[in-house]
Amino acid sequence: MPHTTPRIAVYTGSFDPITLGHLNVIERGSRLVDKLIVGIGVNAGKQPLFTPDERVDLVRRATRRIANVEVRKFDGLAVRFVRECGARVMVRGVRPLTDIDAELTMMMANRQLDPEIETVFLMADEQFSHVSSSLIKEIAPLAGDAELARFVPPEVVAALRRKQASDSAESASVIV
Repeated sequence: MPHTTPRIAVYTGSFDPITLGHLNVIERGSRLVDKLIVGIGVNAGKQPLFTPDERVDLVRRATRRIANVEVRKFDGLAVRFVRECGARVMVRGVRPLTDIDAELTMMMANRQLDPEIETVFLMADEQFSHVSSSLIKEIAPLAGDAELARFVPPEVVAALRRKQASDSAESASVIV
């Protein structure tokens, strides 16, 4: 039997926090390859809600039932991370129209940086096409748990509530 190289793809993003749209892309992308590595990007220029380690933990817990998914954090160029993972395919999740322009620009830049890496776009299923991490951060303080569960995995609902309680406690101690 001939030796075959495993097909590895990498899905990069900030996942701050992971949404059901992200999870939908991860589930579908994992069926296309032998291994899907979810790369949690660390961007020093952004002020995330969750630390990189918290995001890694949330994504690991949300994807634990998908056997061929691995979660890692990285900093620097996504194409460099893809190459370090031994992959030649980058998965990108897109929402209808809202992401296309930025994603095409990024894909063209990535092709200039590493022409051997191919980008595969997966559109989130229709019911998740409007969901973004920014939306989650905006509605989390106002929405109930059942409402949030329409947009994020259960692990994220609990983590958002812990984060809100922690932020409230810190604000109260500053006021006192």
